[in-house]
Amino acid sequence: MSTQDTNFQLVGFLFTDLARHPVRVLLFLSLLVSAGAVILGSHHNRQASIALERLMQKKDLLDVEWRNLILEQSALTEHNRIETLVSKQLGMRRPDADEEVVVRIK
Repeated sequence: MSTQDTNFQLVGFLFTDLARHPVRVLLFLSLLVSAGAVILGSHHNRQASIALERLMQKKDLLDVEWRNLILEQSALTEHNRIETLVSKQLGMRRPDADEEVVVRIK
């Protein structure tokens, strides 16, 4: 008997055995599909966790930048600073009492 005949007989035996036990075959196939789904689900879960971690880091960096901008804004709008800039760059000053003009609106 040649190896080709033996292989053909083996394949025929496998198919007849599978045909006799269809429930076992379906259970085995469902087991393989379920295992693949678990693997795929855990892979997507890891990818989503990595993306979330990157977004959280970016959020933290943006929060730090926002705080720095708020501090810079408060420093730039401070009354004493504005008064100093106005007097130095524009030569402005507070008017004296005799220079003040009061306008009355009826």
